[in-house]
Amino acid sequence: MINVPEIVCWSILCIEEGELVSPSGVTMGKKTALTILLLGLLLISNTVMGSPSEKQPTPGNIKFPKVLRSTPATTVPAPARTRTDQYLGPEDCLDQKYTRLSCHLVFCPPWMRCMEGRCVCKLPYLCPKDGMTSVCGYDGRTYLSYCQAMAVSCRTGQPIMSHFGGEGCSKESVKVQTSIDEKTGVISIAIPNIKKLLVCGGAEWNMAAANVLCYKKSPLGAAEISSVLYKDIENHGIDHCVSVHCQGYENSLAECSFSDRTLLGFNDKVAKATCYQEPKERSACEFKCVNNKCVLLEQTCDGVDHCGDNSDEMCCKDCRGDSFRCKSGVCVSKEALEDGIMDCLGGEDEMRKHITNPVGHSGASSHGSRVPEFLSPKQEVKAARDFQEVKIHCGIPNTTAVEESRERSRGRQKRVVGGVPAQPTQIQWQVAIQEGGKIDCGGAYIGGCWVLTAAHCVRPKPEAYHIKFSLWKKRSYQGTTDIVPVKNVIIHHKFNANTNENDIALIEMEKIPFRTQCFEDNPAVSAVCVPWSIKQFNPNHTCSISGWGRMKDGTSSDVLLWANVSLIANCQDYYGPRYKDGMMCAGDLEGQVDSCQGDYGGPLVCQDSLGISYLWGIISWGEKCGQARYPGVYTKVAHYFEWIRTHTGWAAITKYNL
Repeated sequence: MINVPEIVCWSILCIEEGELVSPSGVTMGKKTALTILLLGLLLISNTVMGSPSEKQPTPGNIKFPKVLRSTPATTVPAPARTRTDQYLGPEDCLDQKYTRLSCHLVFCPPWMRCMEGRCVCKLPYLCPKDGMTSVCGYDGRTYLSYCQAMAVSCRTGQPIMSHFGGEGCSKESVKVQTSIDEKTGVISIAIPNIKKLLVCGGAEWNMAAANVLCYKKSPLGAAEISSVLYKDIENHGIDHCVSVHCQGYENSLAECSFSDRTLLGFNDKVAKATCYQEPKERSACEFKCVNNKCVLLEQTCDGVDHCGDNSDEMCCKDCRGDSFRCKSGVCVSKEALEDGIMDCLGGEDEMRKHITNPVGHSGASSHGSRVPEFLSPKQEVKAARDFQEVKIHCGIPNTTAVEESRERSRGRQKRVVGGVPAQPTQIQWQVAIQEGGKIDCGGAYIGGCWVLTAAHCVRPKPEAYHIKFSLWKKRSYQGTTDIVPVKNVIIHHKFNANTNENDIALIEMEKIPFRTQCFEDNPAVSAVCVPWSIKQFNPNHTCSISGWGRMKDGTSSDVLLWANVSLIANCQDYYGPRYKDGMMCAGDLEGQVDSCQGDYGGPLVCQDSLGISYLWGIISWGEKCGQARYPGVYTKVAHYFEWIRTHTGWAAITKYNL
């Protein structure tokens, strides 16, 4: 007999304390029990294996006991595929359930930061205060900035902001109030020191603002929006309207931007909205948002947040109407173009401005010298982002140093293995890693006291290494060359030397005694930015590689070489199972341009639309050098952003999503 402490049942038999018993508790002999057991198994086998077109008979002389389950046995239908068209898709992107909080595709607002691909709430004190406008909260408190109020709201999940200006703010003071008429759906808003207003309708009224309005009544926002003629409503003495523009992340209309008041004429339109209600079961759903709201397929990829979580704008092959598609597949409204705030990860929505200048006081008007009636939360967001982003200088080389080096070196530039000699101070984040008297690997300076390189280039023995900055000729120094000792070597904890998986390492340099710096300010040294998203650059993007690696004749180059390469998709097609997560390919499939031995650990750098350079890859391995159909394999730096951030801290490595 089997001896188990609990009751175990198969079909109609149970084992209890080593004895076979029936469900009614009657103990049976072995022969009887085995006979019944075999009959039960035979019945189950026939039921399972029988033809689905034949109805299986149920023996009338056997009664099966009811089986108690923690959940009812229900048949779960296979989820229906989301409908797509020439705009929406692809499906593998939709399966990722991206929303406005997915910082692999979008920027986090200033009161949030990117962690593991998702925007999370900051502590309020991390918001900037200088130059910001104070905010009066519904709780009667005065907050130092819009960012700070939004950070509190983010962490509590409740609307906090009432209006700009904290003077006289108390629990008893008048606050912004919005309402929607139950019968007509007409929207009104009361603002302190201003009489009650309606919300202007027409083209300026959109679903993003309606969603914010309806959040109090429905967590999924609005179902539909419309407008009605002013003459057709009971205005109750309200003769002005105000336009409202929301980004979608707000908790109430008070957090949105208001335009100047407009005197209403009889034929002017005012805004209406209907809040969302859960649809009846089995009703048609053309596009299911990540939050389970249903919207029309034609409402996707149009630059307007119909879902309320922006999931309808996150996976787009093209954009409808006059909205703009970012390279990451996100559609933004035309109002987002050249407004001084980067919405696309690559900055292509601001590309004509190249580098935007920080804004001044948020009350400054964009329309000549006229001071707007309402302060703009959008301008406060811009001011907060500018304040944070200027803290870190990366990805832009010192052009003065480059021009000076060009004047000094006008010698013949001989092309070798698809690369050309760099100018003496051209690649300002390139470093050489010296072990003993040899330089076999390169690296990239990412700011602070940190260098990134390949794990196979180093050992956990910091005293063996020195980092050489602004080195041009491998065997001689130039006037801008710096040599810095190493304090610590951090090799990725999952590095596999046999497969080259996780081939990445951080080098921390020694600080100058009694200083926070590792070397004196050097105009020929600049940090390259660390990417936080694997979506920042796509296949076929042209990037650059550099190093002192082997040339066509097999000898190492004495001068730093660089070359342009293209990012290559489907790397596993060329390397099969040798290609692992965290790897990427670049080069050209004809083998004309490639990295080689001696280049390992060096940078593969991609530039975005604003001219900011990112360390997209680390030279890792490949099949020989310049072998056709075997492009170079690189460590994908963005894949390891969290690991890098954990060791270096935020302030050293990233310009955005701080």
